[in-house]
Amino acid sequence: MRIARGDLAVVDSSAEVRTVLDLCAAMSVATGGAFDIAARAALPPPHPPGWCPLDPSALVKGWALDRAADRLRAAGATRFCLNAGGDVRVGDGPAPGEAWRVGVQHPRERDRVAAVLAVTGAGVATSGTYERGDHIVDPRTGRPAGGLVSVTVVAPELAVADAYSTAVLALGRDGLDWLGDHPAVDAMAITPDDRVFTTAGFDRWRAQ
Repeated sequence: MRIARGDLAVVDSSAEVRTVLDLCAAMSVATGGAFDIAARAALPPPHPPGWCPLDPSALVKGWALDRAADRLRAAGATRFCLNAGGDVRVGDGPAPGEAWRVGVQHPRERDRVAAVLAVTGAGVATSGTYERGDHIVDPRTGRPAGGLVSVTVVAPELAVADAYSTAVLALGRDGLDWLGDHPAVDAMAITPDDRVFTTAGFDRWRAQ
């Protein structure tokens, strides 16, 4: 918030803040501007309490769990599952030959999952409108994103999954087509009328 207000220059911020902002800039380039931590600046008031036009939260949570995973591996731990608000970073499976089972919340029915994934050595992130409402902005219009209510992305790094799920939600169905050109990343998207769309490789993550 201090950077957004102009009270703190980026160069004078902590190394962690500079790293995250650099990653956010790289993700903006990678997504053709669909991932934009300043997109909310175009929203008109009234703004909710604590609102800030500069919002890296769509990447920083995944980045933090990736760093935690690095520390666990450096300490010799290979079998782990980290969960931060529904975004998950896993290492090797809980036992040899097993994968971690990750449930994807159904966007309308709180006691159901939309899918169950079997994951090792990857990150799983979901962006949606069902928890916080229309909080993701389409940078092309400056208005809340429409067309999708939930996007789940599986990627080798949770920071990437986190950022890409936000970008696809912002772009709507166009975003899923765009993500289809990224072979290392898979996604599932749900529309307001409960239609489900996936990238070509997503089924390999479904639990049997």
